[in-house]
Amino acid sequence: MQLTIRTSDEQMFKIDHIAKEMGLKKSDVTRMAIKKFIDEYMGNKAEMKPYARVKHLLGVAESGKKDLGQHHREHLIRKIKSNHK
Repeated sequence: MQLTIRTSDEQMFKIDHIAKEMGLKKSDVTRMAIKKFIDEYMGNKAEMKPYARVKHLLGVAESGKKDLGQHHREHLIRKIKSNHK
């Protein structure tokens, strides 16, 4: 399968330099870099603890209640009672 990317002249120069130094093609160096990124990304995800997996979601929703953390039980009871009327 083929992939076409756009990159800066500086990055292309570095890829070219690495390829020449290692005696490889630029495409080989790029494939190696992509593989390393994928392996690290997937490995880090598998090792993440449950909190780390969801911490980007914490605090993204608003209830409109400034004291929800301290008085969550009272708010929950009030909500349950209002739904049963």
